[in-house]
Order: sequence, then C-alpha cells, then structure tokens
Amino acid sequence: MLDLLWLVPALPLAGALALLAGALRFGKRTTTAIGVGSAGLTLAAVAAILVQYAGMHGETVARHVFNWISAGDVTVDFALRLDPLSAVMLSFVTLVGFVIHVYSIGYMHTEGDRAYARFFAYLNLFMFAMLTLVLGANLVVMFIGWEGVGLCSYLLIGFYFDKEYCAAAGIKAFVVNRIGDFGFLLAIFWAFKVFGTVDFAGMATALAADPGRYAAAVTPIALLLFVGAIGKSAQLPLYVWLPDAMAGPTPVSALIHAATMVTAGVYMVVRCNFIYRLSPTAMLVVAAVGGVTAIFAATIGLAQNDIKKVLAYSTVSQLGYMFLAAGAGAFAGGIFHVFTHAFFKACLFLGAGSVIHACSGEQDMRRMGGLAKKIPVTYWTFMVATLALCGIPPFAGFFSKDEILGRVFAAGAGNLNGFGASYLVLWALGLAAAFLTAFYMFRAVYMTFHGEFRGTPEQWHHVHESPGTMTWPLKILAAGSALVGLLGVGTAITFGTDLNWFESFLHRVAPTVEVEHAPALATEWVLILLSVAVALAGILLARRFYSGAEAFAAPQRMAERAPAVYAAVANKYYVDEAYDRAVVRPLGKLARFSWKGIDTIAIDGTLNASAFFTEIAGDLLRFLQTGNVRNYALFVLCGALAAAAWLLL
Repeated sequence: MLDLLWLVPALPLAGALALLAGALRFGKRTTTAIGVGSAGLTLAAVAAILVQYAGMHGETVARHVFNWISAGDVTVDFALRLDPLSAVMLSFVTLVGFVIHVYSIGYMHTEGDRAYARFFAYLNLFMFAMLTLVLGANLVVMFIGWEGVGLCSYLLIGFYFDKEYCAAAGIKAFVVNRIGDFGFLLAIFWAFKVFGTVDFAGMATALAADPGRYAAAVTPIALLLFVGAIGKSAQLPLYVWLPDAMAGPTPVSALIHAATMVTAGVYMVVRCNFIYRLSPTAMLVVAAVGGVTAIFAATIGLAQNDIKKVLAYSTVSQLGYMFLAAGAGAFAGGIFHVFTHAFFKACLFLGAGSVIHACSGEQDMRRMGGLAKKIPVTYWTFMVATLALCGIPPFAGFFSKDEILGRVFAAGAGNLNGFGASYLVLWALGLAAAFLTAFYMFRAVYMTFHGEFRGTPEQWHHVHESPGTMTWPLKILAAGSALVGLLGVGTAITFGTDLNWFESFLHRVAPTVEVEHAPALATEWVLILLSVAVALAGILLARRFYSGAEAFAAPQRMAERAPAVYAAVANKYYVDEAYDRAVVRPLGKLARFSWKGIDTIAIDGTLNASAFFTEIAGDLLRFLQTGNVRNYALFVLCGALAAAAWLLL
C-alpha cells in the first residue's frame, strides 16, 4: 500500500471532479455516494497504509510521483513523504473529515440538488488540498496544498454567495490569508537560495551537517515561515478572518476549525522544527505570539452571544496554545493538542450545528435555554467536548493542555535559550487563558442547555433532536474527545513511568527541546493541580453567573458598572473597525485614485487625447487630397510664390 500513497489525495480529488462535472445531473443519492464515498475510501486507504507503516518503527517513506520543475540547478519533484508526523495528521484529518461528511448529509438535506452537489464537491476538494499539504515532501508541494485549502475556504465560507455577508466573509478570508502567504513564498525563495533545495530531508541534512554555515539565514527563514502560519492559523494580527468564517454552513466551520485549514500553520512550524531549533529568537517569537493570542481571543469569547462565534474565538485561543508549545520546544506537545483538539472542537461545532438545526436556524444563545430536555444526545456530546476543551481530567484536552503548560513552565524554569523569564510570563498567560476558556465555554453550556427557554413558544414547539446522520457523528467525536488523550499521558501522572506513546512516536521527526533543569515530580503535580483548579474555578464562576434564579444578574451588573470595558470586549476591541480605517479605507482610496487618476485620466486620457488629435489632424489634412487637378495646380502656384517671396526677402 505504501507504493499507492498517491491514492490518498487522489481519491477525494476524483470525487470533487466527478461532482463538479455532474452537478447538474446528479441527484442527492448519487452525490452522497460520491462525496461521502470518496471520503470513506480515503479513510480506508489511510487505515491500510498506517497498518503497514506501524511495523516500520517510524522510518521515513518517500515516494516520487513525477518531476515537476526543472530549471537550471533548481529541481522540484512532486514527492510525498510519510513519517510519524504526517501519519498522525493523516489519521485524524481523514477520520474527522469523513465524520463531517456523514454529518453533512443530514445538515444539508434541505439544499437543492445543485447546491448539495457543489457543497460536497468543495468538501472533497478541501480534503484533497489538506492531504496534499500534509504529505508534501518539500515546501513547494506543501504550498500547493496550502493554497488549495485557502481557495476551498473561500468557496465554502462564501457558499451562500447570494448573501452579501457570506460573500464578504469569503473574500476577507482569502485576502487576509494572501498576506501570510506572501511571507511563506519569501521563505521558500530564501530557502532555495541558501540550501539549494526546499526538500525537508535535504534541508534538515544540510543544517545537521554544518549548522554554523546557515546560522545567519535560519532566523529570517523561520520568521517568514511563521508569517505564513500566522495567516493560516489565525494568530495576531491576522486572526480577523476566522470568526467571520462562521458565515459558511456549520460542517464547514467544523472542517476548517478542527481538522484542516487552521492546523496547517502549526503543522508547518512543527514540520520545519529543524530550522526553529537553531533560532532561539524565532522560537520565542512563535511562543509569544501564541501566548498573547491565546489570552486575547479568550477575553473576546467572554461576551459573544452567537454560539458559533464563541467556538470560533475558542479556536483562535487554542491555536495560540499550540504555537506556545512549539515555541517552547514542545513540538510533539503542540501536535498532540492539534490531535485532541480535532475531536472535541469538531464535536462542539457539529453540536452547535445540531442546536441551530433544532432551533430552526437560531444562533443567538440569548434566545435559547433549557434545550437539554429536548435534545439530550446533542447536550451530552456537547458537554463531553466542553469538558475536554476546558482541560478537565480524564478527558482528552486535559492531557494535551497539561503537556503544554508543563513544558512552557519547564522552559521558563530551565531558562530555555536564555529567555526563562519570558517563558514564565507566557506560562502565566496560558494559565489565565485556561480559566477564561472554562468560564466562557460553560457560559455557553448554561445559556444554551440549562434554565428556561428564552425564545418564542413557536420556536420551543419546533425544537427537536437531529437525525441519526447528525447524532452518530457527535457520539463518535465525543468518544474521541473522552479517550484519545490516553495516547499522551505525561510521566508526572504515571509517577515517572513513560506511557506517552504520542511523544515517543513523534520523537524521530519532532523531538522535544530538553531544558537543563527539568521541574521535579512534586512541582509537576502542583502545576497539574493548579491548571485543573483554575479550570474548575472558571466553571464554578460560570455556574454562579448563568444558572439558578439569579442567572444573568451578576454579568448584567458588571456590564452596567464598566460599560466601556464591556463594549470593548463585546465589540472585539474594535480591531475590525481599526483595520478598516487604517488599512482597508486607505487602500480603497489608493485603488480609487489609481483607477480614476492614473488609469482613467493619465493613461486612458493620454491615449484618448492622442487619438483625438490624430482625428483632428486627419480631418484637416484630408482637404489637401480632393482629387481636383485645378486645386493641386493652385497649391503648386501658391507654394512657388511663397518660396519666391522667401528668397527675395
């Protein structure tokens, strides 16, 4: 099966092409068979490949598909690479992606045949792009998948293109990501110049053989790569596209936020860890951006009332945790959180979709409440995923979040690369973000599922549990949210016994940067208990504020006492408005000046003026060619007289 590695991205691509070609002819049954079937076949192919790969002890398998670019000394092969890192990514991208495809059958059943086929075609194309990104053996092949997921995000976010908000959200995502992609492209060009190759194995070998030779280049290359990651994984300051991505159908939100696009930046940084390990400055920048983004997005989540927007800002915050881990040298820990996050965040988004489906399209949590009585499967699966996200043991998020906070604290205490104090500050930010995460997620739980229903009696009458095609994916993802964390149990929890299969498996390609003085076992247990206590405190505070007879009274009083602060948080610190004034409007004016002043007046005006004068000259000169011999004789006589007068005078 390893020789058929190319089938993994080819199967969803074939499904996408078939659906796009036959969208006008296929009914929903045929569309479902092709769209969901191609995702299922991809999952089966990955399962067969991983079963065979399991006996290879983490060796790297490279498969050359064809020679793509050959120009002078520059050669780029379309080659695929399977190693422990790509194997982990393949496992959850295909599994979660397939589950989302199945869920979409029920969620999108009200769409017309053509829109239904178009939706599944875009989903399949998204899977193809992400799998190409994951399997790419060099930066150029990765970039093809990178741009592919960007294109598909535009298509899916703007799926309802007849709605102005949805179309604008798709354009926003596309444009903001192009900013980050420019940095990624510069990094590729620089790597070509420095290493003579952009193959991951070739670059890693060159750096291992003579790191001093490339010391001056690794930091700028690492930082430019991270610019691309900031755009794709929605970190400060390029995070603004991700909350607006909620404009697409809910399965799109789950696919983008959980298993594909937004994790691409984290994956790329971890894939290039051989570059980052040689640049302490770049690692600190990655950690700092991640830590600040984690707390920043968490504060915005406190005051959001759209259930999908709450989850969107949660994703931005959790991605910050992943970069915080990578910047602290815990590359495997960052990917472990990517892995667990895929399950509980997909479950949360699909659960939110089930809530919206039950409430006839309502997304405002202020018009919900008491839904646990009518949609128990959605409630309990949503609760499991929420506990996992909050880091409550023994759910999956506890193990991956604890791994990150522990590694960041160890980096600070061990004075990693001489930046110990900075990492301790980032650890404190991560701990604070954990408290806020628990608070706003249980705020969402209480506002949505507990208390009394706050909508209309007619809405309450129509509340119903989702069909099996939607609830079974929720059950599968909830089970993953509860169990997959056991793959990465830390040594502190097992009192020194190494049961962290995840880190051991990734060690060959993503080794953790060790610190000189690791925290003692007692210190690690204090950190674990502290992180759990902080999460529990957030949950209890949310319960105090949003349940019982006095629900909503305390937050209302706080909003009244500090209206400016509340308004700033509720309006997302006016970042979009600031970008609009500082960037969008000036660029719009510049574009309008270029259009009216340069293109229309200067360029078109010059050309039109030259044409006008040519026409005038032609109109005047045509009188010289009348065809009348007497006129020509008169012109000759006048010319002769003028010449004689000039000579005589």
